[in-house]
Amino acid sequence: MNIVLLKEPDWIDARSVRLDDHRAEHLARILKVTLGQTVRVGLINGDRGIGRITAVGNDTITLDVDLTDAPPPRHPTQLVLALPRPKMLRRILRTVAEFGVSELHLIHSYRVEKSFWQSPYLDQDKVEVALIQGLERAGDTLLPKVIQHRRFKPFMEDHLNTIADGRDILIAHPGHHDVFPSDATTSKTVLIGPEGGFIDYEVDLARKLGAIPVSLGHRIFSVDTAVCTALARDLT
Repeated sequence: MNIVLLKEPDWIDARSVRLDDHRAEHLARILKVTLGQTVRVGLINGDRGIGRITAVGNDTITLDVDLTDAPPPRHPTQLVLALPRPKMLRRILRTVAEFGVSELHLIHSYRVEKSFWQSPYLDQDKVEVALIQGLERAGDTLLPKVIQHRRFKPFMEDHLNTIADGRDILIAHPGHHDVFPSDATTSKTVLIGPEGGFIDYEVDLARKLGAIPVSLGHRIFSVDTAVCTALARDLT
């Protein structure tokens, strides 16, 4: 935990917060904070700053908080991802938050098992837990938006160009394509398929809608590795 993320109910007055959950336990047992010590804090979807420990109880910690710094810049990539298997989804949610992605669109695909959409890991509270874990690692406060689209063709035909909003649309796909560009200054929408990749029909439809096939290299990656590879190419 590289930042203590705060929620509105934590405030007990205009400047102070009281923690009584896993955050207090982490501060007390892992960081072993003492009175007067300062830690990095941030309001979820708000600013970051410093918290000074003012009280340490049996199960609670109280801090005076000063939020003076804006969140870090957002990643230039908007990610469209074929829904991965549930355990991998948790890892990818954390990764997306760590990289500072603003939007993640989860879509259906021919090779996505329909049972994946019944996973409890898609519940809003569990999605938020995974995202917060990523923010805590990265020292960030802004939760990515995660939008679910359970039908492939309607998403592609009715929503893809709308959400791209003028960005270049790239589809990562094995084959003899141009190498995925590295450009941290240009916003782009990137499509990544499921294990086994998009089928030809899906790639062809994406191309008809303006998507450009690109290669992540000569190796075949797992979905979570492909996500990291694509996002890492646009780091400043």
